[in-house]
Amino acid sequence: MVDRINDIAWQAHQGSVAAIIQLLNEKLADSGVRTRAIFADGVLQLLCEASKIEQLEQSTLVEQIQKILESIAPRNIHRININSRIVREEQLLWLKEISLDPQNQLLWSQEITLAQPHIVKQLIQDFTQATTHLTQSNLLKTQSARNSVLINRNKYRYLPKTRIPTVVSLGFLLLLGWLVYAQLGDRLKILVQLETPKPVTTTKPKENKPVAPVNNAQNNLGDPEEVNDPFGSAVRIANQATINGKTATTSIQWLDLAAKWQRASDLMAAVPPNHTRYREAQIRTELYRKYSEAAQKEAQKSPS
Repeated sequence: MVDRINDIAWQAHQGSVAAIIQLLNEKLADSGVRTRAIFADGVLQLLCEASKIEQLEQSTLVEQIQKILESIAPRNIHRININSRIVREEQLLWLKEISLDPQNQLLWSQEITLAQPHIVKQLIQDFTQATTHLTQSNLLKTQSARNSVLINRNKYRYLPKTRIPTVVSLGFLLLLGWLVYAQLGDRLKILVQLETPKPVTTTKPKENKPVAPVNNAQNNLGDPEEVNDPFGSAVRIANQATINGKTATTSIQWLDLAAKWQRASDLMAAVPPNHTRYREAQIRTELYRKYSEAAQKEAQKSPS
């Protein structure tokens, strides 16, 4: 059975940017093109980089990317802006760089719109995926139950025969004890009550129960909304930081931006392992931390 947490194609279909980039890089590996992306203002900003200009031929690359994305059919992602340039040192704030100076930063840029599947076709596809997942889960549970029955059957098959008389004897003793209690039970109760002194009750001081250790990342969550949904809160903070990063110029603004990225990183680190997007949260934790470090460097270079 396919684990949905580790199913990259399913995550990409649900709209995970990290999963979409992973699939694009796998399918474009032979052409020598690597991609990065940020979802901002309802548009998936996609950056394509290669070592040679020939590898970034516009019509061919745009057609390839459009086919790949339409086969994925990511939810809530309809507009994609494809940007291309010769590969250079990794820039964490690459979207800001190309937005400020697109002519010198890019070879070309083109926005495309994905063709959305028919609503009936989409419903059938979702229903088929859900049915397949449920069927596989039921088969696994049935197989587990069947194996458990076989194990228990084999366990009792090889019990020593000498235990049978012991079980019979024990049952006989229990039956005899019950008969004696039925005949003399009330009399025994009266005798015990007469001869047994009443116990003296004393109050014991309350013991201090040890406090369970708290996860450091979760301990930093003050807002109840952040505690209930750290992933969603981190995404909202990251989106706000992306918007603020387009206009940051002073040292104070860059430091505020660095704090937002660090907060988003901390929230992603607090996502529990049983969360459906735990793997993506681990990737975003490191990515947001790097964004925070880059913003701090910009704060040192910018005027107060």
